[in-house]
Amino acid sequence: MSFSSLASNSGNELSGKFGIGIGAMYSGLGGNASLASDRDMKYISFGCNEYSSSNGSSCGLGLGWIKTDLFNSDSNKHGFGVYVSKVGQERQVSIVNGTFRNDEQDVYGLGLSYTYFNSGIDSAGFNYGLSIHGTNADNENRVSGFFQIGYQF
Repeated sequence: MSFSSLASNSGNELSGKFGIGIGAMYSGLGGNASLASDRDMKYISFGCNEYSSSNGSSCGLGLGWIKTDLFNSDSNKHGFGVYVSKVGQERQVSIVNGTFRNDEQDVYGLGLSYTYFNSGIDSAGFNYGLSIHGTNADNENRVSGFFQIGYQF
């Protein structure tokens, strides 16, 4: 599952890639599809970030952009990025007119990430990282993050 096209404004060749793992690039535990050049990656992610036997799973999508030349680095292994993703779900139980009411709300995060690509951002290989994000949560932590490990094909 790979394709190539030319970026019209930069002259860098883009290649389609996909990956699996856990962390911000994968919307929790999941995968991504990306367009990568030798210096950046734009991706859409899909995964699950919560599961419980009583409430089920919380799954969703995310978008992100990672650049390796943000600080004029000659290496394309150190990536700094931004992302937006579903990062959880809040549940609030209340009693209304003598009956229990269970309200659910999706929680989204906007964050910053650091990712180390073992073989470079444009090559197949393992990646490791961490991220921090702010959320729209009402009852839970408004700041959270992910540790990350994955493999890009």
